[in-house]
Amino acid sequence: MEWLVIVLYGVTLLIICLFSLGQFNLTWHYLKAKKQIEETSEELFEYPLVTIQLPVYNERYVVERLIDAVIKIQYPKDKLEIQILDDSNDETVQIIEKKVNEYAANRWNIQQMRRPDRVGYKAGALAYGMERAKGEFIAIFDADFVPNPEFLIRTLPKFRNEKVGMVQTKWSHLNTDYGSLTKIQAFWLDAHFTVEQKGREHAGSFINFNGTAGVWRKVCIKDAGGWQYDTITEDLDLSYRAQLKGWKFVYREEIESPAELPVLIPAVKSQQYRWNKGAAETARKTLGKVLTSNIGWNHKIRAIFHLLNSSVFLLLLIAAVLSIPMLYIKEYNPDLALVFDLGSIFIIGFLAMGFFYWVAAKATHPEYTFRYFIKNFPIFLAFSMGMALHNSIAVVEGYLGIKTPFVRTPKFNVQSKGDSWKGNQYLSQVLTPVTFMEGLLSIYFIYGIFSGFKLEDYGLMLFHGMLAIGFAYVFILSVKPMKYPS
Repeated sequence: MEWLVIVLYGVTLLIICLFSLGQFNLTWHYLKAKKQIEETSEELFEYPLVTIQLPVYNERYVVERLIDAVIKIQYPKDKLEIQILDDSNDETVQIIEKKVNEYAANRWNIQQMRRPDRVGYKAGALAYGMERAKGEFIAIFDADFVPNPEFLIRTLPKFRNEKVGMVQTKWSHLNTDYGSLTKIQAFWLDAHFTVEQKGREHAGSFINFNGTAGVWRKVCIKDAGGWQYDTITEDLDLSYRAQLKGWKFVYREEIESPAELPVLIPAVKSQQYRWNKGAAETARKTLGKVLTSNIGWNHKIRAIFHLLNSSVFLLLLIAAVLSIPMLYIKEYNPDLALVFDLGSIFIIGFLAMGFFYWVAAKATHPEYTFRYFIKNFPIFLAFSMGMALHNSIAVVEGYLGIKTPFVRTPKFNVQSKGDSWKGNQYLSQVLTPVTFMEGLLSIYFIYGIFSGFKLEDYGLMLFHGMLAIGFAYVFILSVKPMKYPS
């Protein structure tokens, strides 16, 4: 049993280290990409017909903001088609109808499209709209986004290359400084939308459409098999199918598309659940096709890390739970000390991950990089650890093919600390066994801290401390009553 614990602990740490080295490789490519001079001021000389799709489901608090922002996009009115793919069953329907009538009266080509049923959720809505779309290109925005007026005139020039099937822009944030949760999310998302996406593009490896704030060539969607809803991350699924067909994707870091970050833990959890489970579902569906494709092995390795990235939460949870028994195995088996000492090599993985986020912090906050990084990196790590149980369950369900309903992320229309979500009809605070397990795990890792003192083995003290804080933080936010800003 002791050797089973040792081997499982060692294997999980080794794989986590490999994922971290994968991030280091992307960081190296990102830094090389930043040294290259890239033409970003291309002009748009022709104006192809563009369809803008707005998939909406019960978004009464933000849908007007979205529609008004789309109308302000700088593009010839006669070359623009706006589809509001409305699956709502509340007063959002009437709000959209009023807005559509208002803009249609001013000769905008704008439609509220309602399906007879909600089959396939967002993917089904996008497929329904595409069948009726007239545009050569399709831009997609989720309800929490506020598109930049120059979005189309800055993205469409990249499609002069006929092999380009999709252009993705960088997400920026409307409410980063609202609270600790929004700051943590911004810290992580900024790293994805700088180092990770640009690094993959520079390496010539697969990148992904992020579900919103991007433009597709319609024939690319069709050639890849269209929108499919056998996963809950239809964006990642279609991205891989399209690139396996030979289509090229372009990432535009310099074009920002502002969006609202969730401000409450139930909303964050629903979003994280969908992203992590959907990634596992897509890996289950696509990984074999990637491995048998004719792309280079370097690209296959990056694709493996990309598709399996959500598994890090499961590996982290296993390593964390086993780390306390490991303390006692080490104490009562001094002959195994060398085995444990070899574990220090995994500090390389931590340093690689730290470098990844340091470069991202430098790219997004060049004026005060050190202060921003030191303040946010430890908080981000603790929170990620605290989400390990919740996200691991999502990952396991994805790999096992367990189907669950699509859970939307509630929107608040909250941008500053004075904004209130009081009376928001989409909020729900449901306490589950997982929530109480998070509380118990916090106590478990506090016990790990005491064990370190008892055994005079302080090597895992910081690790256990961050785990205890992370699980306690997530647990407390999940159980405390929601308080509304005044």
